Amino acid sequence: MVGKVFVFMMVMTRITTFFLVVPIFGSGNIPANMKIAATVMLSIFFSIMNPQAAAPGISGTEHGGAIQAIILLGGEAAYGLALGAIANIIFSAVKLGGSIMEDQMGLSMAEIIDPMSEGRGTPLASLLDILFIMAFLAANGHHLLIRVIQKSYELFPAGKIPTAASLAGNILEATSVMLVAGLRLAAPILAALLVLLVVLAILSRVVPEMEIFFISFPLRILLGFIIVVALVPFLNEFVGEAAKLMARILPL
Repeated sequence: MVGKVFVFMMVMTRITTFFLVVPIFGSGNIPANMKIAATVMLSIFFSIMNPQAAAPGISGTEHGGAIQAIILLGGEAAYGLALGAIANIIFSAVKLGGSIMEDQMGLSMAEIIDPMSEGRGTPLASLLDILFIMAFLAANGHHLLIRVIQKSYELFPAGKIPTAASLAGNILEATSVMLVAGLRLAAPILAALLVLLVVLAILSRVVPEMEIFFISFPLRILLGFIIVVALVPFLNEFVGEAAKLMARILPL
């Protein structure tokens, strides 16, 4: 009985730490009682549905004492945090792309309160992030996050976790993927604004009396918003790419 309770504690530790940092579920907008209820229900479900998690000999209270129990729980917490952090890093690609767009449009000084992170954010990056999350949920992306937990127990039952080198390697891979995806998202605006700057440079030579400096700001903002509006429908494709990346990298 004690062993089963300890196995449940390990399962709940991994799931709780995963939900602390994973996108959507880790947001402060979701009430704490709902998070607790979802965590407990999923912990009970995975404890029952994964017989590997109840393998004999894992119980720290029966075999290794309090120290081994703390080590096992700490390992589960670290693994859950790593899973959630990688998912969060992949989601950050949209916000990174939005930040690059705003810098090129000259809107980097604008700030709002980001409703998802409850911290300071920029308007365009926060808008794209919200639209991406809505598209992700509409495509049943939250099922993918639960599937990540399921696969983590198929590969690493309670009491077993990947090596530290594996965790660090996958976090670095997710970071590189996030940077590339963010640049790809912002690439149309980067290309369009580069062409605009070339055109303005030619106009400054042809018509020297034209105030290019004052004309360039509204033109960059207008062109940037036109491209952003054109890019919004393609966020669904970006959701599919993010899902494939998460399925490839997660679980570790």
